[in-house]
Amino acid sequence: MPGTTLHDALDGVAAAHPDVAAIFPAGPSRLTITELSASSVRMADALLREGVGPAERVGLLCANEPAFLQALFALSRIGAAVCPLPLPVMSRDMEGYAARLRRVMTVAGIRRIVVTDGFSDVVTALATLLPGARLLHVADLRGADDRRRMPAVTATDLAIVQFTSGSTSVPKGVRLTHGNVLASLDSMEAGTGMKPGQDLLGVWLPMYHDMGLFSSLTALLAGVPVMIWPPISFVKSPAAWLRTVSENGNSICPLPNFGYDHLLAAVPPRNVPGLDLSRWRVAINGAEPVALASVEAFQERFAPAGFGPEAMMPVYGMAEATLAVSFPPLGRPPVFDWVDAGLLAGEGRAVPTSRTAPGARAVAGLGQPVRGMRLRIADPRTGTPSEDRRVGEVQLAGPAVTAGYLGAADAAQPFTDDGWLRTGDLAYTDRGELYVTGRIKEMIVVRGANYYPEDVEAAAREVPGVHRQTCAAFADTTGDRDRMVLAAETRVGDGADRVRLIEEIRAGVADATGLADVSVRLVPPRTIPRTTSGKLRRLAMPEVIRALEGASGGR
Repeated sequence: MPGTTLHDALDGVAAAHPDVAAIFPAGPSRLTITELSASSVRMADALLREGVGPAERVGLLCANEPAFLQALFALSRIGAAVCPLPLPVMSRDMEGYAARLRRVMTVAGIRRIVVTDGFSDVVTALATLLPGARLLHVADLRGADDRRRMPAVTATDLAIVQFTSGSTSVPKGVRLTHGNVLASLDSMEAGTGMKPGQDLLGVWLPMYHDMGLFSSLTALLAGVPVMIWPPISFVKSPAAWLRTVSENGNSICPLPNFGYDHLLAAVPPRNVPGLDLSRWRVAINGAEPVALASVEAFQERFAPAGFGPEAMMPVYGMAEATLAVSFPPLGRPPVFDWVDAGLLAGEGRAVPTSRTAPGARAVAGLGQPVRGMRLRIADPRTGTPSEDRRVGEVQLAGPAVTAGYLGAADAAQPFTDDGWLRTGDLAYTDRGELYVTGRIKEMIVVRGANYYPEDVEAAAREVPGVHRQTCAAFADTTGDRDRMVLAAETRVGDGADRVRLIEEIRAGVADATGLADVSVRLVPPRTIPRTTSGKLRRLAMPEVIRALEGASGGR
């Protein structure tokens, strides 16, 4: 990948592959690399005239549209750092949304936000709710095609502040330099075998999310065209999205695990023969835990459409590493390790067992570190390296790894004394293969015994009546002893049926984990919060449950 900065890399690709384009089917619109390069220069000139300068951190509030890419590269050219901002989920909660943006702006020191007019009602509301910010409308940022005014930018300059999606805490601003980003894009290009003239990337994840943003940048800066849909197009009609993938022959598509579940729910077996998925050679499965049931069901359902088992690629990544951490080898079907769940949670040992053994748990193999990434598993308390098949914390080092969180004190930075990034993820390795088992902060302790929330949730998902297999396990620490709580979404309304559902969930959890004392809370669909990538926000659940009980008078 040529160049030492994002815009240098863009200009290099524009010279080598001038007709490669970012395609926005919902527009519909098309932006070639050449047009992107030239338009970003003109926008950069306009931003300089507005007083935006090097090292300034600028918010970017854009949907999945050409303006997002234009603004990102324009800010790159003048040495400013892009802070992608999430879009509101519901327009009726504008005050809450504005409050969240204000917190982000305070952390990042954002004074200006580049916005588009595609959601004018939101922009109008923000002009009132964010009085301390100056909104710069993309339509007004039309400068001259003059590269001579651009300041010098280096690989060590801050390029992007990526705010984590907050599955376990308040979102943090991850500092990513041009060098960090280009190193990660290079590793993803290699890990997917991406090739100009052969591949077509397809992505519907929001561009403000790291998986959507850096997947798209990887393709464009590798000279590979990319189709970028708005997230709502997938959420509203997964089947229509898959038909488009079939018709256009997208060869690489990144999805969280829940995306594959949505496709299974939306496309019944009778509709599969009308699809052609034979050109989909890399189906990245990341951003949340990879579930065996989802993978096997997807492979079986879409095999008649030409989807090969080797296309499914479970991966591991995180914002603090720009994105990619480990990829499996190309062309290998997914690998799952069956281990004793009790020994895994209780003693931190990954003891192999058979798939049919009581208490067996499947853990997805997530490959080996990508190019340039170093990985070790260590005891989170002592820092002692863990041996194979012994659970410890994933720790990282390499050119794509962040230098730390924006504005955080040294004590709050996620590093070991010898400089390795502490991820907070628990995992083990076996002959170089990485197997992630959970999060340190989400482990649940009941009467001195450890439990992974994933094990409890897996036992409840298959119980009829649980809406879309959505449930979340967490600890209740309000009493004199810790207790396991399982919230399960359901549409079941009848009192007797709800009692029966609770008992069936308890029985399933007891059979799978040996834990009989589980408090089951039935909640309406869409109650359990998720991050923008689909991860369950388990640590937010006690507050959600308290709010529900308060609204119902404690009933």
